[in-house]
Amino acid sequence: LDFTKLDWPEPVHIMETNWIGRSEGARVVFHSEHGDPIEIFTTRPDTLWGATFMVLAPEHTLVSKIVTPEQRAEVEAYIAQTARATEIERTAEGRDKTGVFTGAYAVNPVNSERVPIWIADYVMITYGSGAIMAVPAHDQRDFEFARKFGLEIRPVIKPEDAGDDFCREAAYDGAGLMINSGRFDGTLSNGAKGRKNPAISAVIDWLEA
Repeated sequence: LDFTKLDWPEPVHIMETNWIGRSEGARVVFHSEHGDPIEIFTTRPDTLWGATFMVLAPEHTLVSKIVTPEQRAEVEAYIAQTARATEIERTAEGRDKTGVFTGAYAVNPVNSERVPIWIADYVMITYGSGAIMAVPAHDQRDFEFARKFGLEIRPVIKPEDAGDDFCREAAYDGAGLMINSGRFDGTLSNGAKGRKNPAISAVIDWLEA
């Protein structure tokens, strides 16, 4: 942001800077089992190994292609229901999580694991690519969704002094060492954003290579 040619008060500069912001992370491509690319943007590539499911926005163009015949009626009903809600309603904090399994699976590119693909109204087609990798151990919205629908919650960032049940009651989004992450086990994730975080920087370098 360059405000040098704008005669604005300093508080307005600060407001604009905070509002516009910038997200630094990685674009990662998952694929459906039929080979359809599903691009996600994540600010936390260090948690890719903890992605136990994916969520598409109900409006995502891939939904109608990947949904299985057994799930089609339920998926179409949910899409119609979502269309009646506003964006503010859909993204409200504390709102009860809703969603439907598409019957399809994606392949996680970092470990080749097969993960179920859901649709849910808390993912917006207007943000990023309209698709997310869901890491319930380290994202509270994903945690609440996984709890409700009985999906796996796998920690991949562990505080050094924590027991094995440290994210049983809520997602953990602080600093720690990478675990359950193959070659990156033991790498420090210091809680900083972007390249200032050693774990994020190391994983981005590896993804690029």
